[in-house]
Amino acid sequence: MNILASMWGRVFALLLLGVTVTAGLTSWLALGEREKTLSQFRETHTIDRVEQLVRALDVLPTQNRAQFLATAPRLGLQVTKLTSTSNTGLPRTEYARAVSERLGKNFAVYSLAEASDESCPYDLRDKQKRRLQCEALGITLNDGTTLKLVVMPPRTPPPPVRQDFIQYLIILIISIGVLAYLIARMTMRPLQQMAAAASALGRDINRPALDEQGSSEIRQATQAFNAMQAQIRQHIAQRTHMLAAITHDLQTPLTRLRLRLEKVQDADLKDRLIGDLSAMQMMIREGLDLARSMDSQEQRSLLDLHSLLDSVCTDAVDAGQDVRFSGQPGYIVQARPQALRRCLTNLIDNAVKYGHFAEVSLEHSQLQDQHTVHVLIRDGGPGIPEAYQQQVFEPFFRLETSRSRDSGGTGLGMTIAQNIAQQHQGTLQLRNLSPQGLEVRLSLPLQ
Repeated sequence: MNILASMWGRVFALLLLGVTVTAGLTSWLALGEREKTLSQFRETHTIDRVEQLVRALDVLPTQNRAQFLATAPRLGLQVTKLTSTSNTGLPRTEYARAVSERLGKNFAVYSLAEASDESCPYDLRDKQKRRLQCEALGITLNDGTTLKLVVMPPRTPPPPVRQDFIQYLIILIISIGVLAYLIARMTMRPLQQMAAAASALGRDINRPALDEQGSSEIRQATQAFNAMQAQIRQHIAQRTHMLAAITHDLQTPLTRLRLRLEKVQDADLKDRLIGDLSAMQMMIREGLDLARSMDSQEQRSLLDLHSLLDSVCTDAVDAGQDVRFSGQPGYIVQARPQALRRCLTNLIDNAVKYGHFAEVSLEHSQLQDQHTVHVLIRDGGPGIPEAYQQQVFEPFFRLETSRSRDSGGTGLGMTIAQNIAQQHQGTLQLRNLSPQGLEVRLSLPLQ
């Protein structure tokens, strides 16, 4: 699974990247400030050395200056006598002005052309080994002697990577990762809980309400979610009660109408009227079953699917239907027994009604850690065109061929079966067999 495909992974990666970049940028700025401070210190230190050297040369007699330069430590300075002043008209650099202010008005300081001789050191951090830029100054002493002074920048080696630095870096990265993980988990956990609750709501509208806890935004979202669940439950209950009331109120006039139809003398007309009345009563009952399938108050329990199927198929055989069942026992599911029995009964009745017989079997499959049991119901009918295989789950949808109102169908059996399957976290799939027949696959998660 790609970690960046989830919101948790994206928040974790964003926090980890952001904190790491911030730490790197802070370290880079700190190193820059360190280099700047060291550079300013070196510049001040070299100005002090230049001042000391120039003042020492100024007080020495001319004949002793060469001997002094030969014996004095260089300390990054090169001093020679300037014989030509053709390049003394250059604007003074910042370094030259600083040296002039330090020496005072008795010494003339000016900048010379850039020193590019072999005395300038290499930049040790440059892979191309380019020479550093040296500072060349012309300084006129009190006796009129002009000296050329080359200030060489220090050779700054790259900072060594010490073992403790690597350890600190590893500890920093681990700390940042742990912090980002905790923040991502703390941020995404309420959303994951709400997503799980929304998924469970589709299977059980009567599930307990979410606990209102956490930050004010999370509590507000939880309150809205619980209010939505209560409103949906209320609307479904009102619809179920309304259909139950209509069914109850219609039973009395329909019963009276059936009794009066018994007195009709025309046998053909009597049969047609009784058939229409029976269709009305069946539609009312199945409409009520559809409403109940969406709002079942039945409690879930562990159920042996093999035993339930054996009981349903035995009842169908006792009712004169051609039903055959085969399968291994031991498949345990968590289900509402009466609701699942109604689902299986509808599927088997449809197979017998439109396919003349029903062959029921059990299969098992495993995808990663999820075990699933499949109830296969095959018949010998003409099947359903693929273009209509999804529409048969819509209420009151009937095909215009064998599956019509004349055969007694109301178009609600498959809708009721699908509602019950979805409440059990299951799916219903249809597939045409060759050369004829239809296979209905009911897939349920195993406990």
